[in-house]
Amino acid sequence: MTANTRIAILGAGPSGLAQLRAFEAARLAGVKDLPEIVCYEKQNDIAGMWNYTWRTGLDRNGEPVHGSMYRYLWSNGPKECLEFADYSFDKHFGRPIPSYPPREVLKDYIMGRLDKRAIFNYVRFECPVRWVTFDEETDKFTVTVMNHKTGEQECEQFDYVVVATGHFSTPNMPYFEGLEHFPGRVLHAHDFRDALEFEGQELLLVGGSYSAEDIGTQCYKYGAKSVTLSHRGDPLGYDWPEGIEERPLLIRLDGDVAHFEDGSSKRFDAVIMCTGYLFHFPFLPDDLRLQTHNCLYPDNLYKGVFFHPNPKLIYLGMQDQYFTFNMFDAQAWLVRDAIMGKFVVPDADARREDMEKWLAEHETLETPQESIDFQAKYIRDLVSLTDYPDFPIEKQAELFKSWLKDKEEDIMGFRNKSYASTITGTMAAKLPRPWMDIKDDSLEGFMALNFIEAE
Repeated sequence: MTANTRIAILGAGPSGLAQLRAFEAARLAGVKDLPEIVCYEKQNDIAGMWNYTWRTGLDRNGEPVHGSMYRYLWSNGPKECLEFADYSFDKHFGRPIPSYPPREVLKDYIMGRLDKRAIFNYVRFECPVRWVTFDEETDKFTVTVMNHKTGEQECEQFDYVVVATGHFSTPNMPYFEGLEHFPGRVLHAHDFRDALEFEGQELLLVGGSYSAEDIGTQCYKYGAKSVTLSHRGDPLGYDWPEGIEERPLLIRLDGDVAHFEDGSSKRFDAVIMCTGYLFHFPFLPDDLRLQTHNCLYPDNLYKGVFFHPNPKLIYLGMQDQYFTFNMFDAQAWLVRDAIMGKFVVPDADARREDMEKWLAEHETLETPQESIDFQAKYIRDLVSLTDYPDFPIEKQAELFKSWLKDKEEDIMGFRNKSYASTITGTMAAKLPRPWMDIKDDSLEGFMALNFIEAE
């Protein structure tokens, strides 16, 4: 790294913020000659996916809306599994809170460890990236962005580019015969905003993963008449309450009647496609674009972050995720150290050998428990290479496994469970009444509840 090294970070969501904070941590530790950093953010605030907006489709600048957050969203995994190694929930809230908080509460925690004044020095808001190129002769990237605040496009050169744009914002929208004649609402989970819209309705959700599971239970909680989950593979198989059922894959729609693979049919008022997201990098040419699907170890990313054909291009947070914030931190710390010369990215042969080792193990994974251990092992590898604060990764992995069991035992009540922090040992408080009965998901409403502290 030279004194005038420049880095472009694309996105100021959890991954981009982790990268900014990694460099801030170095600055606060007295490291001199840090690189110049510019972070381009499409929205008008930091936090990425954690920003709730009523908008769907396009934002006020005509850009695709990034966020998929909806009202009444609560964490669907224990907060103890995403607790920062260097900033505990105890430190932020000053008292124990339950293990499954709503979105606003989690966002408050995520933002709590940031020095916003320092972070904002790096960020240029309302600046979506239009195009990125790399010049072999100059060994530099040219990044073109649309600055909506000035109304002009801007081009700047950088030595490194960090892609932190996420992969849960471009919907995968399948087609089913008769969909164009369905008389009710058809939308993707990306555009779902408020469960109250579907109160009293017969609702079909196509998809068999987390978004179908969560949106289905939210709609049931807020008064949907019935919820049917249509799955392509194996059913989720939970003990659903009366009013929620699973059926095999949707085959076609005949007016408002859906027909399924098993020959059954049912009438619906609305269809929500919970069919996942696409890796979408329209600002990158073919030779720089990561081409993958949602998995725990994408190919062509050395240590899960350095783009193999050009390691000066970095992708953060591109894995399917059990772990989230601590994984982004561990990735960001390694990227920082590589840019600053503390970690040496090896030659192409050594990179490929390392990737093949991880890819081979990835191919053997058969159960969610094995996948959790695999991701924990990956994070342990990252942490071992930097001075990122050590944290009990393996204990958090065991908590994830407990979470899986809790869901199997009670899919509508697992959010009533409490766990101990792996960072501080503090036992989470309990909700004063079941999650299903708590309708106010605001930060103020949640923190005003009379939590039951562990004995």
